[in-house]
Amino acid sequence: MNWLIWTPLIVLGTLLVLFGLLLLLGRVAGGRYLRPIVVGLSKVPFLKGLFARMSNAALERENPELASAMRKLQRFGTPTTPEAAQRALARLTPGERRAYLQAAGEQADAPEPPNRAARRKLTAVQPPPGPARRGTSARKKRKR
Repeated sequence: MNWLIWTPLIVLGTLLVLFGLLLLLGRVAGGRYLRPIVVGLSKVPFLKGLFARMSNAALERENPELASAMRKLQRFGTPTTPEAAQRALARLTPGERRAYLQAAGEQADAPEPPNRAARRKLTAVQPPPGPARRGTSARKKRKR
């Protein structure tokens, strides 16, 4: 009988700790450690819609012109040719076009930093160009 009292308290306490952990991860390093968790959770269909609505609401508060441009471009679909991209941009108002191009430029200017292996590969010293055939020995083989 005593466990009936403790079960809801344990469940609520666990949910409170998880919520606090999510808030903490969102604050540390600009949400860097929260992003992989959100990406994993967004594979669940109803959470994906929830995250999309939350993102759109935040974008609407922060930059209404960009949010309007994004809605119009989503209705138009993903352009497959440069002409289709021009038609999609032509449907935007000048303010929406300016906000969209500014956001696209900011996204292109800040590439994702490579991981350790990619950084090592970039900084590795390139070997000098050698013979085209690899694996051959330096000595000539004698005919027998």
